[in-house]
Amino acid sequence: MSTGALEHILRSQAGVWRGLHADNQSWPVIATGFPALDALLPGGGWPLGGVLEILSTCLGVGELKLLLPAMAYLTQAKRWIAWVAPPQQVYAPALAQAGIDLAYVLIVDCPHEADIPWSLEKLLRSGRCGMTLTWPRRLSDHQIRRLQLAAEAGSALAVLFPKQRNGAGYTALRLEVRPTETGLALHILKARGSLQRASIILPL
Repeated sequence: MSTGALEHILRSQAGVWRGLHADNQSWPVIATGFPALDALLPGGGWPLGGVLEILSTCLGVGELKLLLPAMAYLTQAKRWIAWVAPPQQVYAPALAQAGIDLAYVLIVDCPHEADIPWSLEKLLRSGRCGMTLTWPRRLSDHQIRRLQLAAEAGSALAVLFPKQRNGAGYTALRLEVRPTETGLALHILKARGSLQRASIILPL
């Protein structure tokens, strides 16, 4: 196959992502609020129009603190932050203290697990929602692919805190976090546009 034909296939297939490709700088991102972390991420921030998967051994190790600066920026830009079926009550005073406009915080209750992917798709595609957060038991590659397409359509960030590790899927970014004595250890397991794995400790 000629180089030209291969280039045509890669450009025409939205599901094909190329590591270490210069075009990754054109993807829209939002700064994480942590310059050292931005320096490790393709494009320099969280991928707007993508799915971010954060893996941890348990809830409450500091994973939400990673997202607070981005949440504050998005709500100040009058975009919604949607918490879909959160496992615990959202503590509004802490969000307000982080600079998040509570008028743009939305809590979505999903009595049934099957309602979560549908709710996420609608929110992500709306164009008014800047970020969704959810804690699903497990999502199939097909479901993650649909979320990826919805996030692209709405230029939003879909954040997953899965209770079980998903397959390779279509996540734009996959992180693993764990607490340390000095902060939060963060490992980049997968990043669209990069073949590099990296680790960092953030003093949260």
